[in-house]
Amino acid sequence: MKILIIEDDKILLQHIKQGLTQAGYSVDVSADGKEGLFMAASESYDLLIVDRMLPHIDGLTIIRTLRASHTETAVLILSALDEVDQRVEGLSAGGDDYLTKPFAFKELLARVQALLRRAQQPLESVPELRAQNVRLDLIKQKVWVGDTAVSMQPREFRLLEYLMRHQGEVVSRTMLLENVWEYHFDPQTNIIDVHISRLRQKLDTNREKSLITTMRGVGYVLETH
Repeated sequence: MKILIIEDDKILLQHIKQGLTQAGYSVDVSADGKEGLFMAASESYDLLIVDRMLPHIDGLTIIRTLRASHTETAVLILSALDEVDQRVEGLSAGGDDYLTKPFAFKELLARVQALLRRAQQPLESVPELRAQNVRLDLIKQKVWVGDTAVSMQPREFRLLEYLMRHQGEVVSRTMLLENVWEYHFDPQTNIIDVHISRLRQKLDTNREKSLITTMRGVGYVLETH
């Protein structure tokens, strides 16, 4: 697995690089936003670790630029900004996870492993899932609403897949954290709400009722009709 770290704190950068290298990952680094964006766009990586505040180009601009070019590589955002709205902004920009500074390396490693685990899992034998007019192709990793292809980030695809496998059932936040994010703890963010909101924006075009219903205080249901 190949990881790119874009972080301008050179001491922290080397600390993370050393730890991930010892954990068996191939690691490239950059301390500059402009250089980091070039590397992320021109090389193939399994994961990007991106600091939010960077010289020349900030981390969120890097992520938005990559997402606009349909780069689907998972992104872990690092930042000292820890307000809920700031974390939500990072996730809305296209980040898959958000880790606030300071942090213990073992937590960063757990987040990295969770983000990469999806890529290590074998393809499902069932080729596709359907719910109303939504079709999810597990082999091609594509989603269609009617005849229209819909772009999905990896975490969005994973979330939709889990909801479709349990359509008609109430799925709790704990179930989503454990099975989609593979956390066995609550990271205390609105990460699920942000991703559900993204899915609704992409799936509910020309739909009178949202495909995904919020059961307040309980969880979510992907409606069968």
